[in-house]
Amino acid sequence: MIYAAIHYYKWRFIMPKRNDINKVLIIGSGPIIIGQACEFDYSGTQACKALRKLGYEIVLVNSNPATIMTDPEIADVTYIEPLNVRRLEQIIAKERPDALLPNLGGQSGLNLCAELAKEGVLDKYHVQVIGVQVDAIERGEDRIEFKKSMDAIGIEMARSEVSYSVEEALAIADRLGYPVVLRPAYTMGGAGGGLVYNKEELKTVCARGLQASLVGQVLVEESILGWEELELEIVRDAEGNMITVCFIENIDPMGTHTGDSFCSAPMLTISAELQARLQEQAYRIVDSVKVIGGTNVQFAHDPVTDRIVVIEINPRTSRSSALASKATGFPIALVSAMLAAGLTLRDIECGKYGTLDKYVPDGDYVVIKFARWAFEKFKGVEDKLGTQMRAVGEVMSIGKTYKEAFQKAIRSLETGRYGLGHAKDYDTKTKEELLLMLAHPSSDRHFIMYEALRKGATVGEIFDITKVKHYFIKQMQELVEEEEALIRSKGSLPADEALISAKKNGFSDKYLSQILEIPEDDIRNRRIELGVEEAWEGVHVSGTPDSAYYYSTYNAMAEGTAQDKNPVTTDKPKIMILGGGPNRIGQGIEFDYCCVHASLALKELGFETIIVNCNPETVSTDYDTSDKLYFEPLTLEDVLSIYHKEKPLGVIAQFGGQTPLNLASELERNGVKILGTPPSVIDLAEDRDQFRSMMDKLGIPMPEAGMATTVEEALEIAKNIGYPVMVRPSYVLGGRGMEVVYDDESMAGYMNAAVGVTPDRPILIDRFLNHALECEADAISDGTHAFVPAVMEHIELAGVHSGDSACIIPSVHISAENVATIKEYTKKIAEEMHVRGLMNMQYAIEKGKVYVLEANPRASRTVPLVSKVCNIRMVPIATDIITSEITSRPSPVPDLKEKDIPYYGVKEAVFPFNMFPEVDPILGPEMRSTGEVLGLSPYYGEAFYKAQEATQTQLPLSGTVLISVNGKDKPEVIEIAQLFHDAGFEILATQGTYKLITEAGIDAEPVKKLHEGRPNILDLITNGKIDLIVNSPVGKDSVHDDSYLRKAAIKGKIPYMTTIAGARATAKGILYVQKHGNADVKSLQQLHNEIREL
Repeated sequence: MIYAAIHYYKWRFIMPKRNDINKVLIIGSGPIIIGQACEFDYSGTQACKALRKLGYEIVLVNSNPATIMTDPEIADVTYIEPLNVRRLEQIIAKERPDALLPNLGGQSGLNLCAELAKEGVLDKYHVQVIGVQVDAIERGEDRIEFKKSMDAIGIEMARSEVSYSVEEALAIADRLGYPVVLRPAYTMGGAGGGLVYNKEELKTVCARGLQASLVGQVLVEESILGWEELELEIVRDAEGNMITVCFIENIDPMGTHTGDSFCSAPMLTISAELQARLQEQAYRIVDSVKVIGGTNVQFAHDPVTDRIVVIEINPRTSRSSALASKATGFPIALVSAMLAAGLTLRDIECGKYGTLDKYVPDGDYVVIKFARWAFEKFKGVEDKLGTQMRAVGEVMSIGKTYKEAFQKAIRSLETGRYGLGHAKDYDTKTKEELLLMLAHPSSDRHFIMYEALRKGATVGEIFDITKVKHYFIKQMQELVEEEEALIRSKGSLPADEALISAKKNGFSDKYLSQILEIPEDDIRNRRIELGVEEAWEGVHVSGTPDSAYYYSTYNAMAEGTAQDKNPVTTDKPKIMILGGGPNRIGQGIEFDYCCVHASLALKELGFETIIVNCNPETVSTDYDTSDKLYFEPLTLEDVLSIYHKEKPLGVIAQFGGQTPLNLASELERNGVKILGTPPSVIDLAEDRDQFRSMMDKLGIPMPEAGMATTVEEALEIAKNIGYPVMVRPSYVLGGRGMEVVYDDESMAGYMNAAVGVTPDRPILIDRFLNHALECEADAISDGTHAFVPAVMEHIELAGVHSGDSACIIPSVHISAENVATIKEYTKKIAEEMHVRGLMNMQYAIEKGKVYVLEANPRASRTVPLVSKVCNIRMVPIATDIITSEITSRPSPVPDLKEKDIPYYGVKEAVFPFNMFPEVDPILGPEMRSTGEVLGLSPYYGEAFYKAQEATQTQLPLSGTVLISVNGKDKPEVIEIAQLFHDAGFEILATQGTYKLITEAGIDAEPVKKLHEGRPNILDLITNGKIDLIVNSPVGKDSVHDDSYLRKAAIKGKIPYMTTIAGARATAKGILYVQKHGNADVKSLQQLHNEIREL
């Protein structure tokens, strides 16, 4: 594997490695946000691996606790600290690195490197930048510098000019002609930019863009809407040798951000001659910028005039380079790190090409990337795609043909769709209605196109509206025709030839069963009788002698039998791990973290490990995380095929989040051995009646509750329990569809809007615990004993989803007695349910009494957090337990000891509200955060302050605070005002709040709400007169909407707190830092050394 390979380089190629540096600082990318997801954890983790093997000492800085990258084993020294110049200077002063590698930490890493250079920090401590030079970052990111560089080497760009104010932008747009595209400098995911058609739109978007840009600079560019968007992934070494790793064709044309675009590798409709021209231009560009390592170059090509313009370059590993790596088997980040250390492409051996300088992308397969969105999480957001990225994750699929790969991508998405047809209610609409819906790109565009073709739309008509090329629409049309022919045999199996053809074109068993209305098993059994089974082919991993990972295809038939190129070994016992699929809100990289750790632990226990996953951004789909990787959708059809091929001893489903759990029961029914907690136990935890009777038996209190499938039942239950109540569907992750309901009218509205409610999937209704402190505990259980490392206390009260609430570990405000009760309940429940592996428990404490809210007998999103703060290897211990029935090893649980942790970790969630300016940024029971950060300190106040700082919300230490709270929070507002008064803040308050505060003898100034006249709150926020906002929403019982306040806070980048608990923690954090200043930074390894056993 790779370790052996790199040892080989060390031994063989002593010459080129740089010996003038010993210690390298790597900057991570921070929390997962839209536009910067876990692809940078993948690249950063690869870089650490490569450089440590070359003998360098690695210092890593990242604020994200959820990634494998911030585990203490990955780098020599790990700092989980806010990513800003001040904290980095503290770390550099302490660690004294020789070099900084900035181009593997996404935009955050690049921007920070540029700022450190500008502030003179790098010169002061003699730190060299390797991989990409600081001036190259400027040439790549600064729109003026980039244009100058391109002009100098004769590369055409879209006509554009730079503006530093809205007035300048208006004048430029008049010269260029509308529509124009606005692109802020030094941002990512197209943040703050957009396509504008008129002056009013320009004023709004440009103001937003100037604010989003690090340097207050926005490029105004001619529109190249509808052109082809083409990307090349280039790798260059210090000698100027260059290779093209991958050619990527965006199937959606210009106008949709590449992160939202559906795309293919290789290019399927672009001539060899045009590809050669693009490559020649890309090489000139990369050579002029002098990046060492990977660079992504984006072009637009006008198929009418044949004009090529370069749109932008990313002088760093990017989302596209993660895709290119997984699509081709070329580990770009790993190679980039080695090249930054002085090796050249000629020095790196490869089993397939001899050495990497001879690499060419020559796979005989098609790769498709399809994005995953989360529009359903944000009420009031229009599902529209444009130049600002909206996707939260993506899937990648590999097939022999475009049709096969495309249909595999659709069933990988986990949106409940197994094919392209019959999505939502599109099949009930007329052709005209569907064509109208295509006028603006949306996340469902390709599903709408499919139904439009079914209703008789022509390829030409769809091309005219969407500018998706004829070839792709024609392929889709052929799929529609094939489906229509299949439907003629509805109610029975289709003719054998038709079934064979459908499988070759990527139709899944499940989708065929849906359109033919026959059981999926019948289809599977018939095709197996016909010998139509998946065969596997390998993707060679460049830079290794013979490593590969595998994809399935139904197009490997020869002489009637499947030609399989996937050798199966039997020398070690095997275990299969099911991954988490695409990143999305509610199921992020925390689950990938668990899968990776499980794989590494299984290897140590002597097993051969197999991972099945379809997410190109993650560490689990890195070829050497497991012994064997299958890049496949996580559906019954695909997983069963692999299971029958590999014949593992069992499958682990509890680490990948909801994805594998939803499959577990069906797999078990098909004879698959599920290791660890049985699926029946997981179902028991979801079944509220069964779970409640178990709690009654154990004598553990739960809030009063009921289950309903009709409006009448729901109203009856609510009447018995008393409002407010919490309503939610069963079997969900990330609080999907959860709401707090206050009256009959809202209850009826919720029930009528609920989709897919059946007697076996009812709506759950619980008494809402008012002003209750919510907390959770993760446990490791062997079925008879359980261990709880620590209890986490949520800062937000019950009613805010646990994934969105800030949380403190170990807890601060929970009494010792309650902590003991929580640990006791958790152990009792784990033992009663015979949980084998990990479990997460949610509790609420109301008036000193502990209530159980729910049990999740699986890995949860807090596993990495607890593992890091408490220094406990939760997943490896759980893996040891899960496999003990095979290994007969004794349970590790009895040996686990309680620890005294002399510091606090505060986790804070990060939200994408800046990408959705129309959404009210309040917190509720439905999860809406995309990622998280961690603040560590011996003092709770400072840990909270650092966590806010890590979300890029610098809390002010002085200034003016605006306080405006709703009726429910009035009793506590005086305490909050007193804290801010003690901190020396000037207090502004709205009418009711002002009256309460001043009557309590605290100085404050009154301020008008929006509907009360001018100057009002909005004027003050806009004029920069407010530094901090405390605002709990008035709720729907008020006539006047107050969401403008929170939206304005986001727009003005003003820290805002929407809960009293959040405000209290903020004030205490500010008071602590005012009094003690900023303490020294400590590495994770140093903190772990301070933990003592009790």
